[in-house]
Amino acid sequence: MSTTLVTGGTRGIGAAIALRLARAGHDLVLGYTRDDAAAEETRLAVEDAGVRCAVVRADLTDPDGVARLFAAAGPLTGVVNNAGATLHIGPLAETPPDVVAATVDLNLTSALLVARGAVRALGTSYGGRGGVLVNISSGAATLGAPGEYVQYAAAKAGVDALTVGLAQEVAAEGIRVVGVAPGIIRTTIHADAGEPGRVDRVGPLVPLGRAGEPHEVADAVAWLMSDEASYVTGTTLRVAGGR
Repeated sequence: MSTTLVTGGTRGIGAAIALRLARAGHDLVLGYTRDDAAAEETRLAVEDAGVRCAVVRADLTDPDGVARLFAAAGPLTGVVNNAGATLHIGPLAETPPDVVAATVDLNLTSALLVARGAVRALGTSYGGRGGVLVNISSGAATLGAPGEYVQYAAAKAGVDALTVGLAQEVAAEGIRVVGVAPGIIRTTIHADAGEPGRVDRVGPLVPLGRAGEPHEVADAVAWLMSDEASYVTGTTLRVAGGR
């Protein structure tokens, strides 16, 4: 039986990933930071799909929070390193230094610590059975997000480097490390950063002419975690409508 940990797994893309993996038969542990109501709603939806689900509240910007999350999760066969946020929209010169630091801390430092925990949970030399680590990056990592959040783009570029390097480092541990880079996706991340209408502003500019939906990202994650992708590692799959 597969047991997968999804960080930031109770809202937006993370919740869609959880529901998609539940339909594929994964038992789930979902990490979240503060929204208890969303956590309970997602837990019930996942259990309705016929699998087990636990939700764990943990601050991933605190190394102790990362350790508590993995301790609560128990034995795992997969990790989706999804937690992240843009936090702010605006030019870098107008972004407060504490917001820049918080963005890098959440989107890169925490991702590194979760990846570290994943290796220790999955790696055969640590007593694990091997498995798959999926790092959720962003199309911004290669586009740079000028005028909006270059600090977020820079952090996600670091996540892409993490996927390339760690995949080579832990292949002998029985772990595949892959990434998914969503483009403009219809979630609350935009409103949370201060621009609720961003999806409607940017979506039509994408070559496919629309924003993506969370389930479209989730389908890519489910495939990468499946045996159908057994020879895929060290690469990031872009799910960005051609942008």
